[in-house]
Amino acid sequence: MALVEPKGGAASARGRYRTAWRRLTAHRGILIGGILIGVIVLLAIFAPLITSADPYAQDLINTMLPPSFEHPFGTDDNGRDIFARVIYGARISLLEVILSVGLATVVGVPLGIVAGMTGRYVDHAIMWIMDVLFAFPGVVLAILIVSVLGTSLFNMMIAIAIFSVPVYARLSRNLTLGLKQMEYVEAATSLGISRGRIMTHYILRNAIGPIIVQSTLTAGTVILSAASLSFLGLGAQPPLPEWGAMMSDGRNYLGLNIYMSLFPGLAIMVTVLGFNILGDGLRDMLDPRR
Repeated sequence: MALVEPKGGAASARGRYRTAWRRLTAHRGILIGGILIGVIVLLAIFAPLITSADPYAQDLINTMLPPSFEHPFGTDDNGRDIFARVIYGARISLLEVILSVGLATVVGVPLGIVAGMTGRYVDHAIMWIMDVLFAFPGVVLAILIVSVLGTSLFNMMIAIAIFSVPVYARLSRNLTLGLKQMEYVEAATSLGISRGRIMTHYILRNAIGPIIVQSTLTAGTVILSAASLSFLGLGAQPPLPEWGAMMSDGRNYLGLNIYMSLFPGLAIMVTVLGFNILGDGLRDMLDPRR
């Protein structure tokens, strides 16, 4: 007797994956944003293969050189290769995004889901704390936190994560308030399924799409905030090749060598643009009204 493959088997799963991939690649925003971010990621991963120059090596004889074949982006005031520092700086910027967005998501999403599911006093207490954090402009709050913790790259990422937590808490709370009214959640509750299982298997699973979109959009804000804090001397400290710190170093030499600030600024612009375009594309694709 021939065996009939059940519905939802491996072939069906492959079909769903192919359909999802076609939808992703067919959307112009997702394609362009994905290419930009993909290039940045590849540059960060394969930095030693792209350039043989040491981003920390100083050559005080060849300082402030314009772009050339040997130094595609020129050299800075210490004779360091700007191209190598920009390429290796992509690693630091992506690390800022991963840690800051990851920490904000891990803290904010559970708080929002708990607030939306429990309601009343717990909801009011959590949202009151989030409102207090929202009362401060993000960069101002980050400056306050870094001033307390001390100036370092790690403390800057913690500060950025803290002022990003309310964004995820509010988003996940609003999603939870809508999802817990759905029939399948009410059915699970009537069957006696624990509240913890409902929050993880029914609420979080169905809220993961908007959370991913928000994470992509927040990544651009993280890059700008980190660059701003490093520009003010509150983030990455010399000689780390962080883009904001590189722009800060070059501001004193704009009349002599604009390339010290130009190329790190362009790297920031391309990365933020890529994340924003990718986030807008994902939001359009995951919008059920479309």
